[in-house]
Amino acid sequence: MNYQSDYWFYPKAFSNDFCDKIIDIAKKQKHNLAITGKEQFALEKGKKIKTSDLKKRRNSNVVWLEDQFIYDEVYPFLHQANLEAKWNMDFDWSESCQFTKYSKGQFYDWHCDSFPVPYSKHKGDSWEGKIRKLSCTISLSEPKNYQGGLLEFDLRNSYSKSKKIKCKEILPKGSICVFPSYTWHRVTPVTKGTRYSLVIWSLGKPFK
Repeated sequence: MNYQSDYWFYPKAFSNDFCDKIIDIAKKQKHNLAITGKEQFALEKGKKIKTSDLKKRRNSNVVWLEDQFIYDEVYPFLHQANLEAKWNMDFDWSESCQFTKYSKGQFYDWHCDSFPVPYSKHKGDSWEGKIRKLSCTISLSEPKNYQGGLLEFDLRNSYSKSKKIKCKEILPKGSICVFPSYTWHRVTPVTKGTRYSLVIWSLGKPFK
């Protein structure tokens, strides 16, 4: 599937107060080691995975948020990006917001957010039969407070070789980047300081 725009961004879309409020809320909750979707499916089936193995592909700490004010602020940008980038994705639900903390040495290697099959009924009626259509990442930290931790895209397709892009446009605090969930991307290792971000996945029926 090819589009004119592989990702869409809005620099400094959100205020410092909005970003700081999310960080404050998340800091008051227990942070858990992040895992990939594949590992989540394995754990749900009763398989045991060593912490050292979990950190090979993804090493970060997350908190799940469902505060309505976050969706109210973010959703207009999702719809606007979907329109301006001419993706015309059909989505009607969003998962819990993933607050992520990347400390020194932490990272998330190459991956895409979409899964090979739609969500099953056990996730809930609002999830059943849907896939991830749009992903968004919001930068919550001042760029001066960390080094590394850069969002990168690999715009691979059937017509060209791997094309890696550094998404420097969302380095400013409060910036948002929206992209189709099947897009390959990564977060490079943080080499100094701490990077905070917020990720939201929006769901819809599979492509026809």
